[in-house]
Amino acid sequence: MDVSLNIAAGGCASRVFFMMKRVLLLLLLLITGICVPMEVVFGQAAANGNGTSVSSSSSSPRPSVANIGSLFTFDSVIGRAAGPAIAAAVDDVNSDPTVLPGTRLNLISQNTNCSGFLGTVEALQLMENSVVAVIGPQSSGIAHIISHVVSELQVPLLSFAATDPTLSALQYPYFLRTTQNDYFQMYAIADLVTYYGWREVIAIFVDDDCGRNGISILGDALAKKRAKITYKAALTPGEPRSQVSDLLLEVNQMESRVYVVHVNPDSGLSIFSVAKSLHMMTKGYVWIATDWLPSVLDSLEPDDTDTMNLLQGVVSLRHHNPETDLKRSFMSRWSNLNHKKSIGASGFNSYALYAYDTVWLAARALDVFLNEGGNLSHSTDPKLSDTKRSAMNLASLRVFDGGQQFLQTLLRMNFSGPSGQIQFDLDKNLVRPAYDVLNIGGTGSRRIGYWSNYSGLSTISPVVLYTKPRNNSSSNQHLSSVIWPGETSLVPRGWVFPENGKPLRIAVPNRISYQQFVAKDKNPPGVRGYCIDVFEAAINLLPYPVPRTYMLHGDGKRNPVYNEIVQAVAQDRYDAAVGDVTIVTNRTKIVDFTQPFMESGLVVVAPVKEQKSNPWAFLKPFTIQMWLVTGAFFLFVGAVVWILEHRMNHEFRGPPSQQIMTILWFSFSTMFFSHRENTVSTLGRFVLIIWLFVVLIINSSYTASLTSILTVQQLTSRIEGIDSLVSSNEPIGIQDGSFARNYLMDELNIAGSRLVILKSQQEYSTALQLGPKNGGVAAIVDELPYIELFLSSTNCKFRTVGQEFTKSGWGFAFQRDSPLAVDLSTAILQLSENGDLQKIHNKWLTHGDCMEQINEINDSRLSLTSFWGLFLICGISCFIALTTFCCKVIFQFRRFTPEGGEEAEVDEIQPARPRRSLHSTSFKDLIDFVDRKEAEIKEMLKRKSSDIKRQASPSSDVHANSPA
Repeated sequence: MDVSLNIAAGGCASRVFFMMKRVLLLLLLLITGICVPMEVVFGQAAANGNGTSVSSSSSSPRPSVANIGSLFTFDSVIGRAAGPAIAAAVDDVNSDPTVLPGTRLNLISQNTNCSGFLGTVEALQLMENSVVAVIGPQSSGIAHIISHVVSELQVPLLSFAATDPTLSALQYPYFLRTTQNDYFQMYAIADLVTYYGWREVIAIFVDDDCGRNGISILGDALAKKRAKITYKAALTPGEPRSQVSDLLLEVNQMESRVYVVHVNPDSGLSIFSVAKSLHMMTKGYVWIATDWLPSVLDSLEPDDTDTMNLLQGVVSLRHHNPETDLKRSFMSRWSNLNHKKSIGASGFNSYALYAYDTVWLAARALDVFLNEGGNLSHSTDPKLSDTKRSAMNLASLRVFDGGQQFLQTLLRMNFSGPSGQIQFDLDKNLVRPAYDVLNIGGTGSRRIGYWSNYSGLSTISPVVLYTKPRNNSSSNQHLSSVIWPGETSLVPRGWVFPENGKPLRIAVPNRISYQQFVAKDKNPPGVRGYCIDVFEAAINLLPYPVPRTYMLHGDGKRNPVYNEIVQAVAQDRYDAAVGDVTIVTNRTKIVDFTQPFMESGLVVVAPVKEQKSNPWAFLKPFTIQMWLVTGAFFLFVGAVVWILEHRMNHEFRGPPSQQIMTILWFSFSTMFFSHRENTVSTLGRFVLIIWLFVVLIINSSYTASLTSILTVQQLTSRIEGIDSLVSSNEPIGIQDGSFARNYLMDELNIAGSRLVILKSQQEYSTALQLGPKNGGVAAIVDELPYIELFLSSTNCKFRTVGQEFTKSGWGFAFQRDSPLAVDLSTAILQLSENGDLQKIHNKWLTHGDCMEQINEINDSRLSLTSFWGLFLICGISCFIALTTFCCKVIFQFRRFTPEGGEEAEVDEIQPARPRRSLHSTSFKDLIDFVDRKEAEIKEMLKRKSSDIKRQASPSSDVHANSPA
């Protein structure tokens, strides 16, 4: 096979000048109107116009030769691996009788020399050879330029190394990427940053198309995870070591210690060499490199110890190529490839796999294209026909007539190669993007996990994960342990306070009231109070020093407005705010708060007075409903017991008036367990036991409630709580500078004219004592910590009324995404757990005995709600007893009543009269039967049973003596 390597780096000056003129003219034509045909963008084949066909029609036989071109930098990390792979792939295709039978691939290679200008020159020269596809380039910058050329000539450009995400745009319809898109790599890095809890990174990148666009995607990916790039350190391609050193010195002055390095593989190691000399590869630093670094390391033959020493602790990403037989077979052939020596190739890296598969992609697609009737004809471009007289001779560039059809064929190809599955999605990206996560240490690197677009970070191979349901939740992200720079397995914090940086500017409210919380102090550090002690104790728990300076906010004549302090932090006038700053919704939108160090909430304080004694106080333990139900049950249970005892207990018999008095007496005497009547029936005793238990509970509850009412001091206030305060039109006192003003006006719709600003505790007391009629206020609305401190010094003249109607807390405010907020939250929790927070509270704050809330008497009364279960049990017991009693009576009545035609002795019950059946028995007879004593009924039934037996005995004798 003929493989021509036309290297255009050298040559005579006239030839270079000639090609330069051609490039300049082509660029001028492209800028002034040579655009990509719209038919190409929308998938339609471009019309040939009046062009002249070079090859035969579709009916002609297969061509004997198909020209494909390659563009890459021969003497580069990627080029030295890709060159032998491309040549080997061409050999394999030409020796395979099942692919392109009768047609031989002819490879024409051009060296771009890492130059956009020379790359364009070589591309134009390559196009003169009527190629049907171009493999390369490796540079995204050159790919941007050449894409315009191939789009005009309708020749697919298959790049195995250009990873710039913007090359997937519709602007480049003939560009097809056969490696992974940097879009996915940047999202993998964002997942790494989030996994370790870092919030800020510094990006170090080469300032070219690939670098800028890749870092832009990284910024978007981090923003979705509430992280960000704090500084973009751009490097000029080929920048000298001195400028790299200056750049690293600059980034070392910043807070972030997480560096993402996205540079070219040919010059990237110089960054780590300079970082090593600046002691930036030590404990506390984090270095994350993109796939360029494994490409360099994999190419080293043998491993370079000095290079590995520069990279200890670095985390990097490498293209994930599944371990298949195809990959193992290719790698086993690598050392024996004859093409390596021809261009001075060195070690293997993943780009060799992609380059190899790119040739096979072109060959397989070309085979399908020809089988479907396509032909390799080229025609002149009418847009370039006017340039025949030009010295650049652009008319020699021809359009591939089947380019659009061939492009669509490439997009639908699906096969497996050494690099993995070759298949494209709708965005022309390879399906199933995945990376190996490497940790460099010792004399090599070890894989600590994988990243895939399917499931994120995992220690399980993506090939296995694809067989399981998708799960990329944060709880499912896992990596093995990492040895970080400085040979430590402890995850670095990711940020520090710069040694020469400015101390934290901490705003402190300059209060004139409630100075126990925070106040100005003559002694260092210039402030004091409960909040300051909590902050200092939390800072002392951090594992690193925090230089800080306290700055008072306010004029000292009145309390500052706290919303203004928080706004100043958000506007970078302060780095933090320390004090009694309440965490409310509007403030959390502009700053980050720590864990609350004190619970808070709005309460209502009002004057109280002692309630005078009431002659009807004995009725207050129960509500009216409870009294009515209890009385009704006393009567009901008395009546039930009377019914159950009336037939067998002589104490429950007598004249009607006497029986009514018995029911009433028995009912209410059970309240004191002093009933004199004895119960003899089983059912009566059952009901009485249940009722006495209910009475015991009611008596005990009544006694306890009445005792409380008569012995405990009863305080009352005409303000019941926030609801009664809102519904009235009386003035309300609020603390100067508090968020309560906005809350009452915005949330509760209280008119601003009703709110009275109070500046000190003395004004609190005076306003409440004067009352609304004398220029004071009806009540004060303030946060609970202030009210606790205020009430401790008022001799209980005032009390809180109602419930706490908001729930919040005090925290320290920091600028958004400040890592200090997270670390201090952990420290505050530690203070709470070890008891130090309570000790600081006891040092500064005291509590009196005036914090008991005023509740209305009605609220403390015992209601039916507390006792309905007892009444239900008692009612069910009475129902069961009455049902049993009625069944027993009906059964006896049926036995007592004679059947039709039979005689019975009823002289004791009624005068003799005609007998009636049970159905004709009157209700009066039943009542008379029930009213009878139980002993009489039993005696009558016994006598009736004996008479029936006597009557049956003579009849039996007569039948026995009769003749047979």
